[in-house]
This record gives sequence, structure tokens and C-alpha cells, in this order.
Amino acid sequence: MTAGAGTTAGDGEELGELADVTAEEARAFLSTVTEVAAGSNPEQALPLLLLAVSDVLAIGARLGATTDVVPPSRFEPDAGPDPDVDPLRTGLANVFEGVDEYLEVVDPLLAPEVAAATVSGALASVAQALATGLAHHAEGRPVEALWWWQFSYLSDWGDRASSVLRALQTMLAHLRLDVDDDVAAEAEYDALQR
Repeated sequence: MTAGAGTTAGDGEELGELADVTAEEARAFLSTVTEVAAGSNPEQALPLLLLAVSDVLAIGARLGATTDVVPPSRFEPDAGPDPDVDPLRTGLANVFEGVDEYLEVVDPLLAPEVAAATVSGALASVAQALATGLAHHAEGRPVEALWWWQFSYLSDWGDRASSVLRALQTMLAHLRLDVDDDVAAEAEYDALQR
């Protein structure tokens, strides 16, 4: 399936495969984010989230490159209430206490405006969008799930995931590359003495 291919509900087999792959990635993302929010492995939180967000953005890019997934009817049954991501957001805020906030560019094409964002809020927002699509998928409505994932990727979660990926990568870079001047001088001295 390529961009410009005019994907509609008639492309059943391809859409079914894309829906299943997207559902698998969505479940993996939700599992990782939930594990990190539980605080069970704080040393691995950044690498795990960096991988999970990168993976879900890869499937999002595939959704974005697919031209308009169109459900066969204008109305599909409601998938139920929106998933409650507040406990997830709270858990993530606890994990990222002190470094949860970051700045993001609101629209890099139209204005150089920046706004405050949070890692916990961005990840919870992505989780909510993916979980909503999963609810449609679980009800046996893969085209509706794809429509939702594609629409919400383009309108919200793709942007949030891209923004939080940069924040996570920057945090990881600071943790690994920022060292005290004395430590750096000592390492340089040791390297020169060999």
C-alpha cells in the first residue's frame, strides 16, 4: 500500500493486514507505557519509551502514507467510553517528576510559537488514541479502527508522539553525555596515559 493509492474499504485484505499490524503495535506501546508508569524498572524507562514511541511512530507513518481509509458506512457503533488514561498519566508524571515538562514547537510550518508540554501528558494522549482504535478492532471493525488511528495520527497523536520522542531522546542524551568537568578531565588524563 503506497501513498496516493486511494485506499478505501474495498481493499479488504490489505486493510485487514494493516489493521492487525497497527493493533499489534498499539498493544505493544500500551504495554510498555503501562509498565513504565508502574515504576517497575526506572533505570530502563527512557530506553523503553524511546523504542516504544519510535515503533508506534513507524506504524503511524504507514497510516499517514496510506490515502484516506474510508469506512463502508458513515456511522459505526460507538466503541464505548473513552479509555481512562488518568492513572497512566499520573504514574508517568511520578516517573518523570522534575523532568516531565518540555517545550514543543506548536506548528513548525505556520509559526515559530512554542508551548509547554509534558512527557506524561503526551504519552497518555497517544495511549488514549491507540486504545480507542483497539476497541474498534476488538469489536471486529478493522476499517473503523484504521480510520480512527489514521485520523487521530494526522490530527493529534502523530504530532504528540513526534514531540515527546524528541524530548525523550534529548533526556537520554543529557544523561549519557553531560558529565562533570572534573570527571571528563580525569577520563581524558587516563586515556592519554595509556
